[in-house]
Amino acid sequence: MKVCSFLPAATQMIYDMNLQEHLCGVTFECASDKPKVVRSYIEGNNYTSEEIDRIVSQSKAQGKSLYYIDEKLLEDISPDIIFTQDVCDVCQIDTSYVQRSIYKLKKQPVIIPLIPRTLNDVYQNAVTIAGSLGKEEAAYQHLSELKKRTDKIIDTLREHNAPLRRVMVMEWLDPIYNCGHWIPYQISQAGGVDMLSNPSGYSIVTPWEKVKLYNPEVLVIAPCGFNVDRTSKEIEILSSKEGWDDLLAVKNNEVYLADAEYFTQPSTKLVDGIELLAALFHPTIFKVPEKLSSNYLSIKNNVAIGLKNLNRNE
Repeated sequence: MKVCSFLPAATQMIYDMNLQEHLCGVTFECASDKPKVVRSYIEGNNYTSEEIDRIVSQSKAQGKSLYYIDEKLLEDISPDIIFTQDVCDVCQIDTSYVQRSIYKLKKQPVIIPLIPRTLNDVYQNAVTIAGSLGKEEAAYQHLSELKKRTDKIIDTLREHNAPLRRVMVMEWLDPIYNCGHWIPYQISQAGGVDMLSNPSGYSIVTPWEKVKLYNPEVLVIAPCGFNVDRTSKEIEILSSKEGWDDLLAVKNNEVYLADAEYFTQPSTKLVDGIELLAALFHPTIFKVPEKLSSNYLSIKNNVAIGLKNLNRNE
């Protein structure tokens, strides 16, 4: 069974479930050495958040895709299955584009779209992926281990009678976007509540005035597709805004940058994101797992500081 994964989240879950022997093609963003079948017209360019937002808006208005398929490579691979997504045509290539691209293939692959809206949907996608390869048990074993980790967080919060923290997770900087889909569920399992979020729905532009009125106790900034180094280069977009220094999160040094892959990519890696959020929301109860120590930064005096160095300096 030969498989192509046209979204990094599916690729991640295939590896997590040790099913990569079936994987023959991926996208340019996938952490894999498999052939890159899907490319982007803007990959490799160092655009600012504002420039990316403008390019995306123009592309959508013109009905154009930011992605394309190497059809010759796809023909050579001749996959049996292609995993696609229908959640966001901005973040990844969507099913309709893939369907238009495969009609010339000699062998027509089965297209399996993944459409997660909630955290449980993401887990169900793991079952769908493994089941399509005749390895459904691999998904249940993997999900069982993930459930042990999330149950431990929830039980610990209850044992300590930990209060819900008023938080905000930003999915984009310029303009500001709130968080949506599965991220609010991650937040709740980590002991927080984000009243600006849109559970199960799309993230939307959120006015700065609304953020100031909400006044989060903890602010986590994880722009889609960015790592912490990339985000730190644009933190001034926020820190220069009127009223930034008055936010509780800023006053109490509870502003953090985080790698987006633990939040915006609907893979079982989201559980790592829950563990990270729990440690940021409730640092007296939880510690950040060592493997995530380089995947977040603290903003102190409007400067991004690695938390390991921060802790040593205090």
